[in-house]
Amino acid sequence: MKKILIANRGEIALRIMRTCKEMGIATVAVYSEADRKAPFVKYADEAVLLGPPPSSESYLLGDKIIEVAQELNVDGIHPGYGFLSENAEFTQKVTDAGITFIGPSPEAMRVMGSKLAAKAAVKEYNIPLVPGTDEAITDISEAKQRAIEVGFPILVKASAGGGGKGMRIVERVEDFEEQMDRAVSEAISSFGDGAVFIERYVGSPRHIEIQILADQHDNILYLQERECSIQRRHQKVIEEAPSCVLTPEIRKAMGEAAVNVARSCDYVGAGTVEFLLDENKNFYFLEMNTRLQVEHPVTEQITGLDLVREQINIARGEKLAYKQDDIPMNGHSFEVRVYAEDPMNNFLPDIGTLSTYRRPQGLGVRVDDGFEEGMEIPIYYDPMISKLITFGKDREEARLRMLRAIEDYEISGVETTLAFCKFALKHEAFISGNFDTNFVKHYFTPDKLEVDAEIEEEIASLMAVKLFESDKKASIQVAENGGSTKSNWKANRM
Repeated sequence: MKKILIANRGEIALRIMRTCKEMGIATVAVYSEADRKAPFVKYADEAVLLGPPPSSESYLLGDKIIEVAQELNVDGIHPGYGFLSENAEFTQKVTDAGITFIGPSPEAMRVMGSKLAAKAAVKEYNIPLVPGTDEAITDISEAKQRAIEVGFPILVKASAGGGGKGMRIVERVEDFEEQMDRAVSEAISSFGDGAVFIERYVGSPRHIEIQILADQHDNILYLQERECSIQRRHQKVIEEAPSCVLTPEIRKAMGEAAVNVARSCDYVGAGTVEFLLDENKNFYFLEMNTRLQVEHPVTEQITGLDLVREQINIARGEKLAYKQDDIPMNGHSFEVRVYAEDPMNNFLPDIGTLSTYRRPQGLGVRVDDGFEEGMEIPIYYDPMISKLITFGKDREEARLRMLRAIEDYEISGVETTLAFCKFALKHEAFISGNFDTNFVKHYFTPDKLEVDAEIEEEIASLMAVKLFESDKKASIQVAENGGSTKSNWKANRM
């Protein structure tokens, strides 16, 4: 493999290119007009313009990307995450064009891309599942009866869903019909597929995921776990490895279950198997992501493995160079996602220019980003600015290092999630490890904050500044829009 095209943008494109350079592999970037001056475009050996900023006119043009790859004699295409990374049709076309797709087969994507098909596949391996339905339901009366049988509270979930889309918690039978209608409507809007199913709602879950690697020679390894329970809108904000609550016995059981999930769909490549862990430390299969995850750096930190390098080696037919007992778990690592979002305004996206942008540095600090000072945050894509990663000999050292790195991270021009991440990392529930996916709901609201005086003072100060800046922005926006305060932001998450 001499040349790889990265069918993605931003920090993940740049991160993949760095590994390629270390391996002596040339890289090709594809980009939209909005990313013309982006660092990943400048870093690549070759770069080709796809089209206008909207992803439907650029990064989602699978046929055009394949044409570019053929014209430039590309050997492999790495999809990163988001966009076309879990598109089975695109994967098939890449393979049919004689180009190596650096990821799993289209068949594995199709099985794991449907939550119902995935549940059916893993059942043969006796993997724990949350009680619920095994098939899509469209008839509301039938669905309501099944929900009663499962027992409230329940979750209505889109079969083709992800990122919290097409998901509704229903506490009471009286609310079922309305919430199911909303779930189906959102599923159709987000995925073009209104199929939904029902599961019992696990009230205080932790979100634990297992990284796996599978080669073409039937070797599958699990690379320990990641804790991803700090979320907003069912989307992750802070991740860590390892989890502070798993015992060695549970870790082994979850790891072996993840390996069997991969076997159930003949998986090849890097993938992530996600589980819910309840208050009694029972775990349940949630889904499998058939790609590299945003949070993969924390696994790299504790294992010392370059997951992109492993993906490339697997794609070119090499055997995994390790046995399960060879996989280390050294130290502790945190990742915070730095989004251009306003935590004090329900984490709504913020737009603007990075008038100041200075990365933290020092021992045990890593920044994966795709921006430079003076660049604008495009309104067309996911508003993530960077991933800030720290490593320490134990959880407390990594946590304190992250707090220092957040303090050292200078960003102005847009609101970011750094203030929330600092709040979370200093909260007693987080420090003690006694938290779940409801952290934001329980703690990050003005009337429910359970924090020490120092954090209360910080939050009060942040809110005062925010109110002032909000009034100022609103006045400017009203003037520019002729009296209208309508935002031009478009939600387009990866």
